[in-house]
Amino acid sequence: MNSTLLFWLPLAVVMVSALAGIGIFMAGEQRQGLRTMLNLFAAVAKLVLVGVMGLAVLGGEAPEFRMALLPGLDLVLRADALSMLFATLSAVLWLVTTVYAIAYLERGADRARFFGFFSLCVTATMGVAMAGNLLTFFIFYELLTLTTWPLVIHSGTRAAFAGARTYLVHTLGASAVFLVGMVWLYGLTGAQDFIAGGTLAALQLEYTLQLKVIFGLLVIGMGVKAALFPLHSWLPRAMVAPAPVSALLHAVAVVKAGAFGLVRVVEDIYGPELIAALGLGLPLVIIAGFTILYGSVLALYQRDIKKRLAYSTVSQVSYIALGIGIGGPIATIGGIVHLVHQGLMKIALFFCAGIYANLLGIKKIDQLDGVGRRMPWTSLCFSIGALGMIGLPPVAGFITKWYLGAGAVAVGMDWVIGILVASTLLNAAYFLPVLKRIWLHAPPAAWPADPTVSLLEVRGMVGAALVVAAMALGVGLFAGHPLSPLNWVTGIAAGYFP
Repeated sequence: MNSTLLFWLPLAVVMVSALAGIGIFMAGEQRQGLRTMLNLFAAVAKLVLVGVMGLAVLGGEAPEFRMALLPGLDLVLRADALSMLFATLSAVLWLVTTVYAIAYLERGADRARFFGFFSLCVTATMGVAMAGNLLTFFIFYELLTLTTWPLVIHSGTRAAFAGARTYLVHTLGASAVFLVGMVWLYGLTGAQDFIAGGTLAALQLEYTLQLKVIFGLLVIGMGVKAALFPLHSWLPRAMVAPAPVSALLHAVAVVKAGAFGLVRVVEDIYGPELIAALGLGLPLVIIAGFTILYGSVLALYQRDIKKRLAYSTVSQVSYIALGIGIGGPIATIGGIVHLVHQGLMKIALFFCAGIYANLLGIKKIDQLDGVGRRMPWTSLCFSIGALGMIGLPPVAGFITKWYLGAGAVAVGMDWVIGILVASTLLNAAYFLPVLKRIWLHAPPAAWPADPTVSLLEVRGMVGAALVVAAMALGVGLFAGHPLSPLNWVTGIAAGYFP
């Protein structure tokens, strides 16, 4: 591929959604056709650009955009195997979520504002995915906070402002801690770039104590967005946001950006060998394991559908931290591939929750009785997502738990199996009763609401849910395919554990 194209391609991938966002703001509220066209064109264009970049990476090329900001500090957007995993997930789910959001907000207000910030949010997420060093990651990590805040408060209610305020306090506070850790690390070692196996891999251990403290600061900075205990409390309160926002927060944007950052710090800054030498893996496993069980227990007590899903996210995203904390190639594969698996399953669940709320006024679990008879396709998608979260084959969640369990045994952490078994039982305890209500209970005499909806709303929302549910099932059924997320992540892990 032409060297000029390799230079500009990463920037184009990031900026296409930013340009769409600016265009949407300029189009205003009344020009709905133009807004829809900009949304869909930019989403498709980003997916095509990511595809071209992915082919370049498969061909052994390394697209990279680099611009000096300060002496020794560059803004770097780079395509490598790990960034392409997250970028592809983001591009695919942005397109599907765009279709869903257009239908969901068909009769809503302030759609230009929503879709403008929606596009900027995707820009920040893609910047996080493509960041080639800590400084670039931090810039887009902060932009992600600022662009998602208007989405959380979109409804304009008192609850929305309260939830957004909690979100902002948590994420900006964590960013300050992250900044301290980043500057300290740079001053100590000059290390910034993400390199497979770790930038610090060859570092002598005379800085042992400082490197441990810096690691703690970076984990706190990432851990808020990744919803690690005790930094998770903002997430359930942010569920006042519209369903498309909740889906993005949990599946690909904020929560996943924090988890992706943890992977970058562990694997590409410190590296598996240094993590083991400093004894940092076990504390991360303990925190992640506790968060997995804690989030599941709290999910049991939630009567609101979205809040139950929110606490499920607190639990499920920690599988990623668990895998990279365990270490070893098998567990690392399980942790990293869960970036994709959790995203597909959770976005399907939130899409369905939004459909139930938007079309039938159902927001509570005890209102789901018999809804499978009224909305069979939506309920099928919800069931696939729920069974995947429990870890039943052949849905994607089974692959994750299998690799985490096998990886834990491989490195002598057999006790982690107990966490996985307890988590699975808890997952079943808070999802199976919901499925029982959906499919086996008699429907009510009247639903909470039964508005007249357009064909666009039904097809757009249900169609999007069917697509992501099919993907969650497909990546489990075809996990052995050469282009599956599992095989892609196996190749990534080979770079960490040659």
